[in-house]
Amino acid sequence: MSLECCSDSMAVPAAIAHGGAGPGPPRQENVETAIARAANILEAGGSAVEAAVEACVILEDDPVFNAGTGAVYRTDGSVLLDASLHTSDGRMGFVIAMRDTPNPIRVAADLLDEEINGLAGDGARVWADSKGHLKAAVEGRPPRVGAGDTVGVIARDSTGTLACATSTGGTSYRPAGRVGDVSLPGSGFWAGHGLAVAATGVGEAITRSLLSYRVHDKILSTESTIESAMQWGINELIDDDVSVGLISIASEGEGVGHSNTEMPWAAWMGESP
Repeated sequence: MSLECCSDSMAVPAAIAHGGAGPGPPRQENVETAIARAANILEAGGSAVEAAVEACVILEDDPVFNAGTGAVYRTDGSVLLDASLHTSDGRMGFVIAMRDTPNPIRVAADLLDEEINGLAGDGARVWADSKGHLKAAVEGRPPRVGAGDTVGVIARDSTGTLACATSTGGTSYRPAGRVGDVSLPGSGFWAGHGLAVAATGVGEAITRSLLSYRVHDKILSTESTIESAMQWGINELIDDDVSVGLISIASEGEGVGHSNTEMPWAAWMGESP
């Protein structure tokens, strides 16, 4: 199934965001605030990258989410941040286990046009310093049992370009060296060929199943709708007792969200030109 946007017509801008799969505090309105930011940018003619990043920054700055400011402590008491950004034109940036970085998605965004795709740990922070990114202690918060409140945003601009942004402080009660799905291509995110998918939930399960890529491939290689492919991915690739959610946008239509647990999400689509 081809989802590429026609080059001779303008795409209708759209965006979708999630606030994590799993129990947690009420956060639907918080997600809607981020979507409003993405909508404002896209309506003003901004790019998908700008819309996805700035909406993600709002979520990172909101302490209710396990990302940026609200990241959970690791088992050693440290606060380490992961983020990724992937575009449908093939650019990618991701960072892993960054300290003192309230908005790791901005660092990931700066990697889009670099020769390297990803950076980790102290090296990521040194590189961020060289690019002038804010270095500040992230207060963090105690872990919550079962809470899955990481964040993700996908945006589509008027050119049809898609940008998929994800950010997290990691899963509760995990060691300092742990790497989850958010910063792993094909696991927590994938974009290309007029389609973008982002996952949230238990990172180990998402990573083992290569969930985002396989759902993306299911949509492109079969006649599956986005919704049915998401259902397939969660039902067939994820154990029943594992909390997982997905969001997706194609080259046309509204964004779609699906999960096997609580997952606040919100979508917006502009008017046809």
